[in-house]
Amino acid sequence: MAFARVRRLLFQIILVCASLAPLGVCANPPAIAIHYGATALPTELGPFDMVVVEPDHASALPSTQHGQEVVAYVSVAEVHPSRSYFKEIPPEWKLARNGDWKSDVIDQTPDGWPDFFAERVVGPLWKRGYRGFFLDTLDSYRLAEKFDEQAQQQGLVRVIETLHARFPGIQLILNRGFEIVPRVHDKIRMVAAESLYRGWSAKTRSYQEVGTTDRQWLAAQLRTVRDEWKLPVLVIDYVPPHDRELTRATAERIQADGFIPWVADSALETVGIGMIEPVPRHILVLYNGAESPALNYSNAHRFLQMPLNYMGYVVDYADVREPLPEGIGRDRYAGVATWFSGFIPEARRKSVAQWLQLRMTEGMPLAVVGDIGQSPEPRWARRLSIQTEPVETQGSLRIEAHHPMMGFEASLPLPTRNYQPAKLTDPEAAQFTPLVQLRDERGGTFVAGAIAPWGGFILDPYALIEVPGSDDARWVIDPFVFLTQALRLEPMPVPDTTTENGRRLLLAHVDGDGFPSLAEFPGSPFAAQVLLKDIFETYRIPQTMSIIESEVAPDGLYPNLSPKLEAIAKAMFQLPHIEIGSHTYSHPFLWDRSVRHGLFQDDKEAAYNLNIPGYTMDLAREIVGSTAYINRRLAPQGKQVKILQWSGDTAPGAKALEISSRAGLLNINGGDTSITRSNPSLTAVGALGIRKNGYLQVYAPITNENIYTNLWRGPFYGFERAIESFEMTDSPRRIKPVGIYYHVYSASKRAGLHALHKVYDWALARPLHPVHASEFAEKVQDFYGYAIAREKGGWRVRGNGALRTLRIPSGIAAPNLALSVGVVGIHPGIDGAYVALAGDSAFLAPTPQSTSTQASRPSLFEANGRIEKWQATEPGRLSFDLRAYVPLEFSLSGASHCRAKANGRAVTAQPRTAGQASDVQYFQLKDQRARVELECTGR
Repeated sequence: MAFARVRRLLFQIILVCASLAPLGVCANPPAIAIHYGATALPTELGPFDMVVVEPDHASALPSTQHGQEVVAYVSVAEVHPSRSYFKEIPPEWKLARNGDWKSDVIDQTPDGWPDFFAERVVGPLWKRGYRGFFLDTLDSYRLAEKFDEQAQQQGLVRVIETLHARFPGIQLILNRGFEIVPRVHDKIRMVAAESLYRGWSAKTRSYQEVGTTDRQWLAAQLRTVRDEWKLPVLVIDYVPPHDRELTRATAERIQADGFIPWVADSALETVGIGMIEPVPRHILVLYNGAESPALNYSNAHRFLQMPLNYMGYVVDYADVREPLPEGIGRDRYAGVATWFSGFIPEARRKSVAQWLQLRMTEGMPLAVVGDIGQSPEPRWARRLSIQTEPVETQGSLRIEAHHPMMGFEASLPLPTRNYQPAKLTDPEAAQFTPLVQLRDERGGTFVAGAIAPWGGFILDPYALIEVPGSDDARWVIDPFVFLTQALRLEPMPVPDTTTENGRRLLLAHVDGDGFPSLAEFPGSPFAAQVLLKDIFETYRIPQTMSIIESEVAPDGLYPNLSPKLEAIAKAMFQLPHIEIGSHTYSHPFLWDRSVRHGLFQDDKEAAYNLNIPGYTMDLAREIVGSTAYINRRLAPQGKQVKILQWSGDTAPGAKALEISSRAGLLNINGGDTSITRSNPSLTAVGALGIRKNGYLQVYAPITNENIYTNLWRGPFYGFERAIESFEMTDSPRRIKPVGIYYHVYSASKRAGLHALHKVYDWALARPLHPVHASEFAEKVQDFYGYAIAREKGGWRVRGNGALRTLRIPSGIAAPNLALSVGVVGIHPGIDGAYVALAGDSAFLAPTPQSTSTQASRPSLFEANGRIEKWQATEPGRLSFDLRAYVPLEFSLSGASHCRAKANGRAVTAQPRTAGQASDVQYFQLKDQRARVELECTGR
């Protein structure tokens, strides 16, 4: 009985927390952030319950889709000349001048001031959607030589009363104004104050510690507000943005005092630390654009991004030939990496070295891969504590020792006679951990890599080596371990694009190439007709089909065949499980003509797209025009093109990505993940995608049959080797979902069609989670914007709702299900547990050391469908909605004492088979949608 009462109480707490979680009202006060930057709100601020913004910055949004509250900053007693209403203020209302901030102080006593403030300052913001306002500069009247204290305060009270009368439901936060709190406490939501422990001097333009007397006085005022008037208190302190340790410590001191903290830079333009601490998920990688035709083909992108993506990090790039970016701080960036294959341009060496030294001074970890890019000048060499030139060796070198992270996929190559190693300089050498240690014939010691106090480095050829006679490569160093140690990456829940509800994702998408081809079967049917009958009508799982307009349309390359081809396309798109994609108008082979590579570099006569008489390639026509054609002539009513499937070199430039994004299209293709047993290297596994000028290209999980069939020259059954890629991207790490990707021409040959059947049959024989290609693309987009924050030993997360799985790597514990909010289940994995979420946000609670409530309620173990609603209505009752594209399969943990119904009908768990967990109940339904209800009795 006692345990049952505890369970009921715990359930009630969970229910209240879940209902109030978007407002942060559950045991803790709301997490508040302040951001006055002129750029868009950083995604790292996503988990906060409230964000105060400067509304004159156009990119600051008045509301969000996640229940997050956005509050507008407004200055009450000071007006800067940049404000739109500045010239409308009568000169006689200006009381004084604030020289530090170059603003005018406004007299609060004129009769017309409250109405003016309501109509000209707050009114326009109210119309834009703001409902909360942060009222600043309440005591600026004290800057005047003469003022009536009581009259000024009464004026402030009239302003607040007028706002309440004009705008019902308005939410106000006062910055100080302690003297008027007793008169307006029922009209305000919160009181804020700056500089309790750390402040900023506008006169000296320096950060400083607050003196004891000032701190004690302010703390007393804040305690009065909190204890006597029962109002939450927000404290805003200022710390240099690169000093995250001091920022964290200051926030903890404020929170220990019982106040809501926000600690950030003096301009409030960086991501600070408050009740929760955002985790920086960006890594900036420097590369030399002269070393490859484009970023797509650089070592930095081909090899470095995938491991970082796998560990949960978003990779941004900077070409050292251009000015390096500003604002690369520790608030948003976990580290900086470089990958050069030799010296960078001489004109850029000094500025790049200075930029890197500044990051090191700010405490930013640095990982150097390949080559340092220059011979460091003496000052930088001292900072690095390494010497690269001149380093004289006596005779030949031999490898004396190496770290366990070396020899990952290939043995360490022997140093050649001309190899130039590095030398650690005393006395700092003792602080380094050598990765490759070499010795010459005279006993001199050298290194080819080390983990250093500032980060780490690994020099060629000990990062990776190329396989002679091929385009393949092998990692010599374990990139996961090296990047983790060099960049000091701490484990965190990883937003995972491979899995949902415990099952690996399955997607299939088809490029339209070969749609008019005649298949090598009796009667010579179109390859598209074979594909429709043999694949699409046989395998009724979500699939995405695209066409090339010029191959199908009446005014295209085959006008006489168009009626038949369009009829086949219409029949395909009529199928409910087929999603519509465009494979462009003329199938560009080279998307960005400023980037000539491969064939286009060697053959000046190479075609850039299908030869359509009178047509010159136009990006808008390829993307928007082809989409309009499909929607107008081929798509059934209520169904439109959702995704663009890149053609040819699958390397669109920023302009093409922008056009597709503005057209409302998702996109996919590229990446060329083709790991097989004949090329068993992670260098053959691509990243999630690539961003150019802020626009994202999503890569296909696994490459298409063109690669497995020697560019469709044979063997034509080669696509069955995609199964090897599926298996090798699932173990020992699940890096990719199962992605079946091919062209229409695969159905033109018997061997190709047989390979398709083999691949589909392999996939459908496994417990996967089928989705459309567009849904995978949305998950990758969500990965790039996903926000994670630490909160009291647990984690607060928020995305846009597309990505619903977090992978828990070794080093952190799986969350406690009973105490977490928005978590529906945990599924074990070979490389960490997969945590399934109910929606776009969640709190992952740590397990208390004194007790274990992990199994105190049923949870989802796995499902092949999507959770649409998860609701614990009362103790012992749980309901959830599942939606899938195939008959539902799901399993529950901790439900052996529960009775289950699906769509109102009682359902019984299936008998367990070999390998299934003994404490899990397995269910199969004929329905693709179901409301599942559980009624559980005490154990």
